[in-house]
Order: sequence, then C-alpha cells, then structure tokens
Amino acid sequence: MTEALAIIQQEITAIKKILAVMVGAADRSVENPFSQEVLEKTAKDFLKLSIERGDWVEEEHIRKYVKTAPYHAGNWLRKEFAFTNCYRHGRYHYYSKKDLIAFNEELVKNNIDLNRYKELLEDKRSFDRTMEKRGADGKLKKGKKGKKGFQFPKGVKDIVTSETPKPDPEIVKADLTRLKEEFKTNNYAAYVDVYKGHHAMMKRDYSFYKYRENGQIKSARKWCDNFNYANNALKAITGRQEKFIPPPDENAIEL
Repeated sequence: MTEALAIIQQEITAIKKILAVMVGAADRSVENPFSQEVLEKTAKDFLKLSIERGDWVEEEHIRKYVKTAPYHAGNWLRKEFAFTNCYRHGRYHYYSKKDLIAFNEELVKNNIDLNRYKELLEDKRSFDRTMEKRGADGKLKKGKKGKKGFQFPKGVKDIVTSETPKPDPEIVKADLTRLKEEFKTNNYAAYVDVYKGHHAMMKRDYSFYKYRENGQIKSARKWCDNFNYANNALKAITGRQEKFIPPPDENAIEL
C-alpha cells in the first residue's frame, strides 16, 4: 500500500507542476490567459506523464499486447487496420494500450496470427505482381537494363488485337482436381498452408528443415505456384475461384 501511495503522490506532484506552469501565466490577458508556448509545454508534460503511467505504448513494445504482431508493426497497423489512436512524440510513435489490448482480443476471436496475415498479404501481392509481368505464354518478360524513357514513332496508331481466347474452364478445373490429388498423395499438408481455400503458401517454420527432403520441399513449392496459377486463371475465366480445403498432415504428432 505504501508503494502505491508513493506512486499516486508522484503523479499528483507532477500534475501540480503542470498546473503551476499554467497558473503562473494566467494573468496574461482575459481573452487568452495562456500563451501557445505554455499550452504546448503543458501538453508535452502531460503526455510524458501519460507515457510513464503506461497509457501509451511505444512501437517496439506493441508485441507485449498484440502477441502475434510482426516486428516494427506500427506503420503497418496504421495503414492496414486504420489504427488511429496513436501519436508521434519526438522520433517515436505511441499507441493506445487500451486499443492494442482490444485489437489483440479481436485477433484471438477471429483466430488470426497477425504476423502470418502480413506474410499472406505480401505473398499475394508478390504473386499478383509476377502475374502482371507474364506475357500471354505465361513466361516472365525481361526488361531492358539501363533503358530510360521512350520514343513514339510518328503516325503509328490503330494497332490493336482481339482478346486472347480463354481456355475451356473444365480444363482448368481438371488441372485443379489433379493438383488436389497430388496434394493428398504427397502429403503437402506438412509443408503448405491454403488460406480460405484459394491461396497456397509454404509454411514458415524451418525448425526441422535440415531433416526434410529437399526434393519434397521443392516440389511442394512448385505445387503452390501451380495451384495459385490455376486458381487465378479460373477466376479470370469464370469470375470465381475453386475452393480447396486440404486434409490435415497425416504425419503430425498430437501432444
């Protein structure tokens, strides 16, 4: 109890000092009793007090409250989740501890590993960028190094082509069926996650990488590329992807 009273006394003393700064300048004028400098200094002092009390969390400590957050998650949280209850003080951003705890509860409720979700988004964006760079033959286009700008020939116009014929969706569906069977036959569940039945990714845990067959890992990675490519093609043709819920890892050990 003595320690708690001492902490409360320290906070009261700090608040008194802040008020003393304001009150000391209160006789400046009736319309504007406090100067902008006084208000700014008071705000900074009160902010410092709030930080010391633990109401606000510096970015490097976010993982204390959001258990699965990636490192340096602050900027990403602000962009991806519109996390607005934060402010910048000096070189650092500070985040509301109360909102971080509530955010973590939402992640737990929705069964989301935030770090893995970030990896999923990055993997999908990388895949989409790769697809944009591919030509009609599916091969990557090679850009010319060092070439800048462009020259547009005079009088060149009205050069177009018809839409590339789309394959029969049944051919793509048959390919997906084959890939699903290949997944089960080779037990790729040990190496691959499939999110929402649509996007495949290699697992990130390399704890036992040394003891796994390199050929199996390589073929599982190729399977991911082929599955994502086929499902992406099906969506381009029909507007819908085919859902695949993989079977569990048959070699997994339940503890």
